[in-house]
Amino acid sequence: MKVYVFGNEDIKEDNLAIEVAERLKGKIKDINFIKIKPNEDLPFTGEEFVVILDVIEGVEGVVELKDKELDKLILAKSSTVHDFDLGFQLKYLKKIGKLGRVVIIGLPMQKRYVDYFLIQSILRKLVAQDIQGS
Repeated sequence: MKVYVFGNEDIKEDNLAIEVAERLKGKIKDINFIKIKPNEDLPFTGEEFVVILDVIEGVEGVVELKDKELDKLILAKSSTVHDFDLGFQLKYLKKIGKLGRVVIIGLPMQKRYVDYFLIQSILRKLVAQDIQGS
């Protein structure tokens, strides 16, 4: 299963997902972390199931946002233009039918403590669901 990792290594507030992916690389069977560079086109247009790892401003801990919760993504102030683009593009692709199921594993932007056990649990659950086709 692919996990698309968003962030900017050069901006402290926007690089946590990259750090988490590096730390978890190789620790979860059937997970392939794919780093998306800032301003890179989204590589998952047309995919039936997309998992994203990214920071989310305003959350206190690790959160799992599913399809129905995409509307909670507020197009507000962002660290980079890339952040604005991701929320906008996800909503747009869903609206025009070019994107299947989406799960975002959101990490806190301001907090440096990360619950790696929770992230691994979410990823293992998603792998199991993907294998079962649900």
